[in-house]
Amino acid sequence: MTELSLLSLRIAAVIPCFNEALAIAQVIAEFRDVLPEAQIHVFDNRSTDDTAAVARASGARVTHVALAGKGNVTRRMFADVEADVYVMVDGDATYDLDGVRPMIDALVAGNLDMVVGYRVDDGADAETYRAGHRLGNRMLTGAVVGLFGGHLTDMLSGYRVFSRRYAKSFPAVSAGFEIETELTVHALELRMPFAELPVRYRSRPEGSHSKLSTYRDGWRILRTICKLFVSERPLQFFASIAGVLALVSLLAALPLALTYVQTGLVPRLPTAVLLTGSMLTAMLAFVCGVVLHTVTIGRREAKRLRYLAIPGVRHAVEP
Repeated sequence: MTELSLLSLRIAAVIPCFNEALAIAQVIAEFRDVLPEAQIHVFDNRSTDDTAAVARASGARVTHVALAGKGNVTRRMFADVEADVYVMVDGDATYDLDGVRPMIDALVAGNLDMVVGYRVDDGADAETYRAGHRLGNRMLTGAVVGLFGGHLTDMLSGYRVFSRRYAKSFPAVSAGFEIETELTVHALELRMPFAELPVRYRSRPEGSHSKLSTYRDGWRILRTICKLFVSERPLQFFASIAGVLALVSLLAALPLALTYVQTGLVPRLPTAVLLTGSMLTAMLAFVCGVVLHTVTIGRREAKRLRYLAIPGVRHAVEP
């Protein structure tokens, strides 16, 4: 792809912010240096400091989002901004933007829909990427890989580059920090082409503080993974429940069956009734899984058709 053709791309930097007055000017300045052709949009999520004023003074387009939560901000970003390539990065200045050009090049060259910047600690401060956060990230990323497949290193990275057809076909549901999980699962379920590239992860500017709550947001992310598994893989979910109930019923019914064969009597009738109900519940769970699986296929086909109706990023640079 030639340099001239890449310049024809409409590139938008979309930056979700909440109380980032100390960092947002640095983020905007770095975008100006490494990606001067990009339109810079700051989405201010009910900040109580001067985030919006600082961003506006730095030359960014500022949009106020009334609904709290990063998921709600992402929904507005993809709905309101028109571009061929979307660069999403947190407004806390922790991500080194020197790698944004290679990420865009990879997106266009491979006609991809998403490039994720997986975090590599710069080693300057042990608190930059704490061990607990690393462990939680590995566990949650491993859970998504185990349930939905794919090859992922950092599912929770807030530094991503998207194609237009990804942004305009993404049915955002999440409200808060669990949005990264939904972004990842959406790509996996539609089998979109995506890649990961390493990016340097830095310390926050002095005086600024993380908005992430390790346990509260970790629990919300785990709960989102479970919800997505139920909605996207209902047959596996309900078949697992059905299998456990059926196995327990069969194992518990074996002594009753042996007693009946030997004596012709069922001395523990309440137990037999309970096990019968358990087996019926297992059958109902399996049927629910089959029905919901059919519904999920229809939803996935509709999302896929919407996705295919939007040209890929390479079409934006080819004559």
